[in-house]
Amino acid sequence: PGMILFTDLTDFQRFFRQGKKWQRCIEAINNLPSIHPDVTYSVGDSLIYRLQTKAEPQPDFLGKRRYFQVHYWLEGEENVEYADKSALTPVNAYSDETDRENLRGKGETLLCKAGNVLVCENHEAYRFTCSGDVRKVVLTVTIEDGYFLNK
Repeated sequence: PGMILFTDLTDFQRFFRQGKKWQRCIEAINNLPSIHPDVTYSVGDSLIYRLQTKAEPQPDFLGKRRYFQVHYWLEGEENVEYADKSALTPVNAYSDETDRENLRGKGETLLCKAGNVLVCENHEAYRFTCSGDVRKVVLTVTIEDGYFLNK
């Protein structure tokens, strides 16, 4: 399956009903009124989140291995280009320290709008290609307790 794009938070919550990490994502999102934009917050070492207020276009695709990202748009819209890592060319070696690898190539594009929740899976790499004003929560979640709960 490709990237998982949910229309809204309710959809996302319905899909991920159980599991501590999903509950933590929802708690972080519910905590939004009390967080400052562009500051990184963490809940233990299993969840890092921030409220991003500017779209950040990326020249390369980003891949992760130990964490995956959930993006939740509050305002604005962004295109995300994604592809299977195996279809892309690595630009530099994977860094365990930052849990990042950069890749190049071509992918498919999805338009993400206010309300949407995007789950970026680890076999894929992605990049955002728009610039401008956007408000979104970016959650970086550990994959340790198994990916999906029903597996």
